[in-house]
Amino acid sequence: MKNGLTFSMIFEAQSANYGEGFGNISTLKKLTRSDGKTYTYISRQAIRYNIINQLKWDNTPVMGSNKRKIKDDKNTEEKQNLSDAKAKGVIQFAPLANIKDYPEIDLFGYMKTKTKSSGGNGADTRSAVVRLSNAVSLEEYNSDMDFLNNMGLAKRINLTSDAMVQNEIHKSMYSYTITVDLDRIGIDKNSSIEIDNGEKAKRVKMFLEAVEFLYRDIKGRRENLNPIFVMGGLYERKNPYFEDRLQIKKGCLNIDLLKDIIQSCEDTKNNTLIGCVKEKFGNPQEIEALGSESVSSFFEKMKEEVDAYYESYKD
Repeated sequence: MKNGLTFSMIFEAQSANYGEGFGNISTLKKLTRSDGKTYTYISRQAIRYNIINQLKWDNTPVMGSNKRKIKDDKNTEEKQNLSDAKAKGVIQFAPLANIKDYPEIDLFGYMKTKTKSSGGNGADTRSAVVRLSNAVSLEEYNSDMDFLNNMGLAKRINLTSDAMVQNEIHKSMYSYTITVDLDRIGIDKNSSIEIDNGEKAKRVKMFLEAVEFLYRDIKGRRENLNPIFVMGGLYERKNPYFEDRLQIKKGCLNIDLLKDIIQSCEDTKNNTLIGCVKEKFGNPQEIEALGSESVSSFFEKMKEEVDAYYESYKD
């Protein structure tokens, strides 16, 4: 049965994820490959944050040192759990948070612990059903910097500004991969919970729509993370076939590599779909020859596949 949904994407963005920095310099998250070149990346945690925020699923109750209350703050057991979390200095999802009421932990998993003093017995864990990779730039970082100050405000009171801020900047295409285990959506054996198939399909389709129109707010800018190329489908193997296989050279997509992967097995031959904004690449005819459609068509077909899967799904 086809229950492994996976797709790899390319989007174009500028300076979308900074590290801790030092002094007055904000540094981008970066990595170095074996070719000696440096590439920037947007962490999977950052992408996850934006997806959950834009879906308005970031209301799953947590407990921790800030004593954030959960939905039923009169529950004695939960109050004890909050106290235990403060003593341990940890922040985690509240024990009574469940996948039925909170889609965030349905898709992205959880670890919930209870101490012996509150009648707990170790930790309950549920691994992520939706997995994201880091979004890594497809173009090399060349140490570009942006120099800023607050001259605009200083002039209002007839002062000069010597407070210089330096930001590393990089505009590039980025690629990342998403995988979804459709047969695990809405099922939590720890709590003996399974939601109905209609709700399972709804959650996955909402997630797909969020990815299609994703954006990220960073340093006063709103960066568009909408895919300009996307490739994948619903497969029998839960394998991220196209992860780290999207390559750009002089503005052109490496088509030969993609052809090799598509022809590698019957699973990819029969089930792969492609969506593309062809004008963003230097070889649109080659991309079209792969059978590409629009990005919106890709996501619409993915939603149809999700509906079809859950209509026929049986545990």
